[in-house]
Amino acid sequence: MASHIVQYPGTGCIVEFMQGNEPQIAWVMEEQKGKLRLFLPNRRETTLSASRILPWAGPAYGAQQSKDAVVDLLNRHRERRERLASEVAPMELWEMAQGEMDKAPAEWFAELGYTSPDADTVAACGRALLQCKTHFRFQPPVFEIYDAATVESRRQAEEAARVREAMVCGGADWFRRLWEARVGRHAAPDSSTAPDEAVRQRLERMLRARMIDPETMEDEALWKQVTKGLPDDPHLALYLAMTWGLVPEHYNFWMDRADYEAGTDWEKPFAEETEALIRAVESGGKLPPAEETAFISIDSASTRDIDDAFRIAASSDGGWEVEVALACPAWFWDFESPLGRAVFHRATSIYLPEGNCHMMPEALGEGAFSLFEGEARPALIIGAHIAPDGTLGEGSFRTATVKIAKNLAYPDCEAALDGADNEASPYAESLRLACAMSEKRLAYRVEHGAVIIERPELDFELEGEGADVTVKIKDIPAAPRAQLLVAELMVVANAVLAEWAVKNDVPLLFRTQDVAVPREYAGVWRSAPDIARVVRILVAASLDVMPRPHAGMGLAAYSPVTSPLRRFTDLVNEAQLLHVLAQGSPRWSREELSSMLLNLSIRLEAAGQVQRFRPRYWKYLYIQQQSRLHGEECCWKAEVAEENDMWVSVFLPEVQLGLRGRRNLFGEKVFPGQELHVRLGKVSPLRSEAVILNVREE
Repeated sequence: MASHIVQYPGTGCIVEFMQGNEPQIAWVMEEQKGKLRLFLPNRRETTLSASRILPWAGPAYGAQQSKDAVVDLLNRHRERRERLASEVAPMELWEMAQGEMDKAPAEWFAELGYTSPDADTVAACGRALLQCKTHFRFQPPVFEIYDAATVESRRQAEEAARVREAMVCGGADWFRRLWEARVGRHAAPDSSTAPDEAVRQRLERMLRARMIDPETMEDEALWKQVTKGLPDDPHLALYLAMTWGLVPEHYNFWMDRADYEAGTDWEKPFAEETEALIRAVESGGKLPPAEETAFISIDSASTRDIDDAFRIAASSDGGWEVEVALACPAWFWDFESPLGRAVFHRATSIYLPEGNCHMMPEALGEGAFSLFEGEARPALIIGAHIAPDGTLGEGSFRTATVKIAKNLAYPDCEAALDGADNEASPYAESLRLACAMSEKRLAYRVEHGAVIIERPELDFELEGEGADVTVKIKDIPAAPRAQLLVAELMVVANAVLAEWAVKNDVPLLFRTQDVAVPREYAGVWRSAPDIARVVRILVAASLDVMPRPHAGMGLAAYSPVTSPLRRFTDLVNEAQLLHVLAQGSPRWSREELSSMLLNLSIRLEAAGQVQRFRPRYWKYLYIQQQSRLHGEECCWKAEVAEENDMWVSVFLPEVQLGLRGRRNLFGEKVFPGQELHVRLGKVSPLRSEAVILNVREE
């Protein structure tokens, strides 16, 4: 046993006790009834229970010592113990003891490294073991020796606690400085002053998680600690991440929320499968029979994913014979392959001012399957007779390999309808027939209850990058007749497919809007008051495996198939139709489609939020930039949509946005349809908010 260790300390004995998680040295002045009166190095006195004394009391000196002598003794022993403790290697002691003993006193550990250790040596060893909480647990008068599994668990917990503490301290300060830079519009703090790497990574993960879901409960308590004193803003994580430089200014966090990857990097794991599909189309060996039928397509000039074309002829009864040729990726598509599952996850293409995000790899959607003029492509051809009054006849369906005669653009087609000489002129007769047909079909659908909302097409272009992005309104030439004829051709194809499926009991995915619409609401509505009135009685269209009416379309059933390159629903319906044509039976049962629709609806809703909110962000940023550029002179044309005693709702045609302002801003004579000018302020693109500050009449 170690020498100079005193089992029952009395007057003149040096002892130690714990205070503030640190051993404190003291001199016993008096012992009475289990209580010790102690003299401390700072010359103060205290009284403690003997049970609080650490189990390495000693050495003992004569009771007759002056206070100066006692202070000198205490300081010399403390300094020696601190020096010896710094030399102790607790990990080595644990390695020697682990597996041999479950617990042992400090003297036992001291004897592993020293011959006849004295009281200072034992105390030094005890001090070192007290600090090594991952490997030892002090259970007076012995130290419990943890096994290897417990040590690893406690080591991880200790590291997590250390990082947590560092995050609370360093993270809160770092976030505060980032926020001050944000609101002060000055340079972000230098990254060299950021917390250490482990803390930075944790903070970054936290910010990214909060950008995706501001309501997440993950690390909720820690988040509150590191953001204490900062605004309770749902976009706080995004602001901090942009200031830090983790994401660029104007970052599209909606894509993260939708778990939808922009760009083309997502395609790389499927390069081999994509190449195989390209070769299958180019080789032509497995394509359907070729036809020489001359189809034309009409799209925006920049469109590359061309998934529909048409031909039209006058029929003897005064009606029209129409055929719509659709891109046919379903001819080769493997829904269970890795690429097939990835495309299912994307579910739809997303079209944004900063760039398009395609459902399929670009080499397929804008390449091998796209209906480029002069290129042999597999196609699904849907035919129908349309009576002179717009009644839709029974549909016909076949597959063929086609070569599109011409890819036309909307402005050229619109001009050709007026007699202009351009690339669309050779097809002017087809365009006139299609235009007449579309007008009859539109009138027919309105007569059957269709509620159609028309607004001018709006698009933006972005100049610059990052914080220097400038939003500008893109000038889109009006082409109402060309756009209507394409829209009605697509409705024809989707409607005849739905009618065929209902008649033959073929399971498909249907788009439905099963709501009773009063007869007076049927029509084509363009003014803000009319649109505000009719949208109140409509419900959002939804997907269903059961054929139900689509009130907005004025149709008994509607099954989308005309965009198989852009929408997974259309690809599924196309594949189902092809299987019936080839095998006589559907590929999926109604129950299987219903199961598929559960996940598909979630993915479509997620992508739909991106498509709704991101363009809205750019609209509000445009308003904000124009307001800053022109100051109080920046006013916006507005049309009153509706009003009540408290609020007035207006529509801004230039940016296609609706806003609401307090009634007292508008005066006494405000009425729906009134044209005004409004000045806006407090514009927040992230919140899609702007406040009407001032109103003046035309």
